[in-house]
Amino acid sequence: MLTVTEAAAEAITALTAEQGTGSEQSGLRFALQSMEGDGAQLALSVAPAPEDGDRIVGADGGAKVFLEPQAAALLDDKVLDVQQDDTGDVAFAVLPQQQSA
Repeated sequence: MLTVTEAAAEAITALTAEQGTGSEQSGLRFALQSMEGDGAQLALSVAPAPEDGDRIVGADGGAKVFLEPQAAALLDDKVLDVQQDDTGDVAFAVLPQQQSA
């Protein structure tokens, strides 16, 4: 299952509040946009609530991530984090999960 870092959870909370959808039901939604060869394009949006069939990742009362079924399969072994670039802009990043030895 997708893991959400604390930094990503804070960014999701801030983003949903900024978008005016800061209700307890709102969250960040991943949906499969297209499949090309070995790669997939995912669409990322702020959603007021999950859609039918979405898998919900997140804590009660905290940041939520909604995963469309095909996106959930693609992100099953990933970590959602945030990274800051040289200009200070923050972007979400999907990273491989660290394998424990």
